[in-house]
Amino acid sequence: METRRIGIIMNGVTGRMGTNQHLLRSIKAIRDQGGVRVGEGLVLMPDPILTGRSHDKLKSLADRAGIARYTTNLDEALANRDDEIFFDASSTPHRAAFVQRAVAAGKAIYCEKPTAVDSGTAFRLAELCERSGLKNGVVQDKLWLPGIRKFRMLRDQGFFGRILSVRGEFGYWVFTGHDADQPAQRPSWNYRHEDGGGIIVDMLCHWRYLIDDLFGSVRSVNCLGATHVPQRIDEQGREYECSSDDACYATFECDQGVICQFNSSWTVRVRRDDLLTMQVDGTHGSAIVGLRNCWIQSLGSTPRPLWNPDLEQPLDFFSTWQEVPDCTTYDNAFKIQWEEFLRHVAVGSPFPWTLREGAKGVQLAELGMQSWQQRRWLPVADPTPLHETN
Repeated sequence: METRRIGIIMNGVTGRMGTNQHLLRSIKAIRDQGGVRVGEGLVLMPDPILTGRSHDKLKSLADRAGIARYTTNLDEALANRDDEIFFDASSTPHRAAFVQRAVAAGKAIYCEKPTAVDSGTAFRLAELCERSGLKNGVVQDKLWLPGIRKFRMLRDQGFFGRILSVRGEFGYWVFTGHDADQPAQRPSWNYRHEDGGGIIVDMLCHWRYLIDDLFGSVRSVNCLGATHVPQRIDEQGREYECSSDDACYATFECDQGVICQFNSSWTVRVRRDDLLTMQVDGTHGSAIVGLRNCWIQSLGSTPRPLWNPDLEQPLDFFSTWQEVPDCTTYDNAFKIQWEEFLRHVAVGSPFPWTLREGAKGVQLAELGMQSWQQRRWLPVADPTPLHETN
């Protein structure tokens, strides 16, 4: 059995998502399991080097993850030819500059989303990787969540018949920080437009790849944003004005005729099965899809309700739904995509979740903001590759 080392420059992973999902639950977990198996004769072993601005944070994180290499000198790391992948989990406003430097150094690119603060930059980054012949990818983690996988299995088996509509609810209450016993659980930059914050920019990138993958290509959008909570407390204990949206209410039309409605909010209290649920209704069946679980109701088991508000409802609408069982072991969604990308870099296995696909998410978020400002539906066109316009 051959073991092949793959060097990975992991930039900006001292933040919450980079530390927990990408370093500890993905790369460290892959190393702990003995690497990624490719066929019968090859194992890929990631060898990360952590890069960032704070030496103390990097050292602490490296010690925690059992990693020997870290540096505050990104140029030095990029110059090392033995490290072939550059991963970025820094804040969105800085991502384009980091990716451009990594492309110039000839690295394969993998990064968090949004890939840029505007769609023009996002598509230019994709074009830059394509012209350079570099393998590239963007995190689209929700596609590997257990609930989504169960739904996709049912869809592919024809359970729903023709899918008609989707109603998505996402969010939870993020504390403002005004009460000492209820500290804010999201960083303050999320609520500052100038720092790349806002729930439209964050969540419409997710909804784009979910809808495109599960229900058909998005062809138009109508979006309304809101800043429901105007002041919050930052990490230094100071009150600040929120300049970005903390909730959005969006409707999407797909090329297959499916209508998708997604409410996204950091100012909502949860009374549903999960932080994200989607109700998918089809001619032959429906599903309630959560992050990990999925409940279904077939046409044959659909009750026949009657409208009479003067009587107590005689039907128990929950009892006629059936939970889809776990038929396999579900690994961490971020880890699964990391393993797919490592295989893609090492042996060229397919990896359709490219920076161009990520740029489509930025495009939808940008159109969502425009729709809010203009108070109208907007078309979502397929972007023309830049090389075809030159």
